Amino acid sequence: MFCYQCEQTVKGEACTKGGVCGKPHDVASLQDLLIHALIGLSAAATEARKKGIVDREADVFTVKALFSTLTNVNFDAARFATLIGQAAQYRDGLAGKAKAAGGSLPNIDALSFKPADSLEGLVAQGEKAGLKSYPAANADILSLKHTLLFGLKGVAAYADHAQILGQEDAAVYAFVQEGLASMADAHIGLEAALGLVLKCGEVNLRTMELLDAANTGAYGHPVPTAVSLGAKKGKAILVSGHDLKDLAELLEQTEGKGINIYTHGEMLPCHGYPELKKYGHLAGHYGTAWQNQAKEFAEFPGAILMTTNCIQRPQPAYKDNIFTTGLVGWPDVSHVPGGDFGPVIKRALELPGFTEDVNGKSVMVGFGRTAVMGVAGAVIEAVKGKQIRHFFLVAGCDGAKPGRNYYTQFVEQVPADCVVLTLACGKFRFFDKELGAIGGIPRLLDVGQCNDAYSAIQIAVALSKAFGVGVNELPLSMVLSWYEQKAAAILLTLLYLGIKDIRLGPSLPAFITPGVLDVLVKNFGIKPITTPEEDLNAILGEVRITICLSPVWNPCFSEGERGSRTRQIRKRI
Repeated sequence: MFCYQCEQTVKGEACTKGGVCGKPHDVASLQDLLIHALIGLSAAATEARKKGIVDREADVFTVKALFSTLTNVNFDAARFATLIGQAAQYRDGLAGKAKAAGGSLPNIDALSFKPADSLEGLVAQGEKAGLKSYPAANADILSLKHTLLFGLKGVAAYADHAQILGQEDAAVYAFVQEGLASMADAHIGLEAALGLVLKCGEVNLRTMELLDAANTGAYGHPVPTAVSLGAKKGKAILVSGHDLKDLAELLEQTEGKGINIYTHGEMLPCHGYPELKKYGHLAGHYGTAWQNQAKEFAEFPGAILMTTNCIQRPQPAYKDNIFTTGLVGWPDVSHVPGGDFGPVIKRALELPGFTEDVNGKSVMVGFGRTAVMGVAGAVIEAVKGKQIRHFFLVAGCDGAKPGRNYYTQFVEQVPADCVVLTLACGKFRFFDKELGAIGGIPRLLDVGQCNDAYSAIQIAVALSKAFGVGVNELPLSMVLSWYEQKAAAILLTLLYLGIKDIRLGPSLPAFITPGVLDVLVKNFGIKPITTPEEDLNAILGEVRITICLSPVWNPCFSEGERGSRTRQIRKRI
């Protein structure tokens, strides 16, 4: 096993015995073999496409199968065995058609290997097909191949979400397969590999556009909405993941049944969509980010539905209450086909639900591009009038690794004349902070899910046009956190757009070599986060004075703060 696709990989290097995510060796090997099979399928599909042969069914399968290998999606070995067999079938069919049309296929194992007829045999094959087996002239090219692969996994996730709602683009499928096929190219050079990585960012922008059109087309454009963090007395179902269609179908199937529906994690922004919020039993939001689910799910008194990635090992306290759907899987956990949530509803009715109302504060969601640009005039005037000095996009994935409190502290220390935009589950570090408003404009604006980076980009582009400057000249800084491969895809999109001076944390990706990092630093100014104080000083160009009102000299300051360039004045009482 060798996996370093997520931020929490062991020692910041790689998981080699078992995944921090809970992925065992056999599942890791099966995922590697599935990608190997997809490389072969993609090589055949790419050559067939040159001859005018397109198999949409194989295209859709490619993104679904690739999505299943993204962190915290599927841990069920048996389901991977099925996917590997299907990939080989699609591969062989397209390879035969390409040859018949006069195509020339590369001589690679991914095109010729026959999947073993046992799970043990498949695992053994997968052990030889991991990341380190990809041919490359040097470490930097291999690093770029891995960066591309992880970006493609993010693209596949968004493409799958969009396709489910009827939005797709053949060009997206074509590039995903072109990128996968390049993993087997032993002769690709540094420039070509870097070009594919940036192209992945471009394609991901298009994919997020498709998903935005899918979500808003089906459920309307989000509007600012207050969401309760409390609970109502009654039966309950908790919905986690990312998939709006699953939530919509569950709301429809539970209407009038006396069951309240609560969102969890990245489903929080769903409350802002008109066609979802119209359901009176969409009662509120429960819990925080994905990594806290073991505690939060154990305390939830109803059924739980996982719609997409972010599942962790279900604990005994709620294993009988949790259900997966779509590509999500865990061994011995009930899986329900998409669109039929009868078993989930049945279990919710069996469980006690909330026995009394639970009071809780509320948070605001629904500040997508249409909502923000609806008050663009006020925003522009506030900037010109110097009521708003700076915008910060503090966004990305959350995780359990120490160091992520940086993002909480950063937002807490953002000056009162600045606005914070946020999206994705990283917001749960500060989503319930009361930051107030500037001229009626909230200082904390929740743009949505991770894929709503598209909306944030459109906001930035619109503001740049309004002020007549490039995006990099706006009073806007991006401070991002990452965990898994969708974040990698979004970062590649920002690089493709030429966005500079992005701060990234809590650590830099293990799959980026010093040579590749040097390119990113020189061309895009990418930099690791340091301390909130130091980064704010650097961004705003000011010296901040911290006064410690403590009888003890040091407790007000962390070791990092004490070692920063920030001017600190300590006052003893």
